[in-house]
Amino acid sequence: MRPLKYLTRRSVIAGAVALGMAFSASAAVAQTKVAGIFTLPVDQQWISRIHIALKAAEERGDIEYVYSENVSNTDYERVMREYAEQGVDLIVGEVFGLERAARKVALDYPDTAFLMGSSFKPQEPNFSVFDNFIHEPSYLSGMAAGAASESNVIGMVGGYAIPEVNRLMNAFMDGARETNPDVKFLVTFIDSWYDPPKAKESAFAMIDAGADVLYAERFGVSDAAVERGVKAVGNVIDTSGDYPGTILASALWHMEPTIDKAIEAVKSGTYTADDYGQYSFMKYGGGSVVIDESLVPEDVVSAIRAKEEAIRNGSFTVNINDEAPVSDK
Repeated sequence: MRPLKYLTRRSVIAGAVALGMAFSASAAVAQTKVAGIFTLPVDQQWISRIHIALKAAEERGDIEYVYSENVSNTDYERVMREYAEQGVDLIVGEVFGLERAARKVALDYPDTAFLMGSSFKPQEPNFSVFDNFIHEPSYLSGMAAGAASESNVIGMVGGYAIPEVNRLMNAFMDGARETNPDVKFLVTFIDSWYDPPKAKESAFAMIDAGADVLYAERFGVSDAAVERGVKAVGNVIDTSGDYPGTILASALWHMEPTIDKAIEAVKSGTYTADDYGQYSFMKYGGGSVVIDESLVPEDVVSAIRAKEEAIRNGSFTVNINDEAPVSDK
């Protein structure tokens, strides 16, 4: 017969292992499942910010994350339903152009949380919206552009004239006018989210018309700036490493505050239809500006930083203008 001491120790160890396995099983069951559905590749500038934030949450162990990219508008509803049927807790994506279908899916799956980029309002009980409200850093990047323009002509190439784009471009224009009241703007929309050759050709036309600074809302614009030796301002992501000596400043979007807030609500069982757009504001860490101080004069950098602090402390508010910007006559 084995000693009681040995049996007791063995029992304790076995009990601890069993308890650990129980905790592990419980954690696995409780793991929040999140799916991303994107109409473009995850390395596209706008989509990348959402994907990076979700990957960060996955790497922390907060969620299980799967995603589908390059999903066409005609397939989007089907993919939403497939993820909902699989028991995904939170579905994240963008529904510009297919609002009605996406909202119908949400109504059919009231126990699934949906967080979608949208121009419209939330829908009870489970369809929340977000947007890239980085108008504040866009204003700041505009200040750098206005000060840099010697011809007093800035070219702006956008994707589509929708509120999400319009508000950034209008804020950029306001910022440029602060540092250069004489500046004029050339504005073009290429009616595509990803067509670098078309964006590049539009930028060339603006340079030929006198623009010496370009607002690169789309890929392709900065390539034109490099080839013609003019400056550019970036949007959503920092591309200065790809275009050294060209990018004056960039307005950056950080999706982490939005994603983390939604995950927290799902985990706590408090998720409801809400507008998450505010979490892209600078005060929440949803936006920032990066400046190449080797290209922007010290006094302009100081003015930008002072305005940035004013935005953060609430003493200055950047206007939100969703109307389509137009070229100056």
